Amino acid sequence: MNRFQLFILIFFLSWPAFSTPTLTVVTELSPPNQTLINNQVTGDSTELVKAIFAKANLQANIELYPWARAYNMALKKPNTLIFSMAKTPEREALFHWIGEIATYQMGFVKLSSRSDINITSNEQAKQYKIAVQRHDLAAQRLTERGYVVVYTSDITKSYQLLMAGKVDLIIDDKNYISAMAEQLALDEARFSFAYAIDFLTMKGYLAASLNTQPSYIKALKQAFVEVSKTTQYQNVMMTTN
Repeated sequence: MNRFQLFILIFFLSWPAFSTPTLTVVTELSPPNQTLINNQVTGDSTELVKAIFAKANLQANIELYPWARAYNMALKKPNTLIFSMAKTPEREALFHWIGEIATYQMGFVKLSSRSDINITSNEQAKQYKIAVQRHDLAAQRLTERGYVVVYTSDITKSYQLLMAGKVDLIIDDKNYISAMAEQLALDEARFSFAYAIDFLTMKGYLAASLNTQPSYIKALKQAFVEVSKTTQYQNVMMTTN
């Protein structure tokens, strides 16, 4: 074997060491932050995640799943990240928290045709049946407070139950109703934001499983600091506020 052949052999054997590492990133369908266009996951918060990964010299393989499945994947699988997830005392020790990529003001959403539903307080909503996504913070907080909840796998299923009259209310941000209606090919006017829930104002984070390689966590946190200074980041956080 001559020197040239030896060089080629060493180059190909060492190629993985020089390639950009690819990490799995899971999320749910939740327009306008996470949406699917031409089989590509995109959206406001999604583009922030991509920017963070690019700055960290890492590759993100972003996949859409029902929230409960995405949560369990990020909880158990190595080198797996998830967004946008609320940071709670119960979850804090279960993940590495990279940074905030969305702001939510959640509330009760009803069908506009339901003129019989007129909510003026959080307590008043306890008489209604509410669809919530399993493992979502809203599901936890409403259950703790004694609301009547129906668990679904994702936000799409919650909207479908609302449309079918199986539940009276769902939980969403008033700024996201339009994008969600468009995703479902429905008229936005069919939905009304009924009441803001004060205990469901939250930040959405990019987080990683505990068994994610420490060097990746360090690079992503440093990248987040840089991205958070950009106009793109400020615009997204203002849009979702």
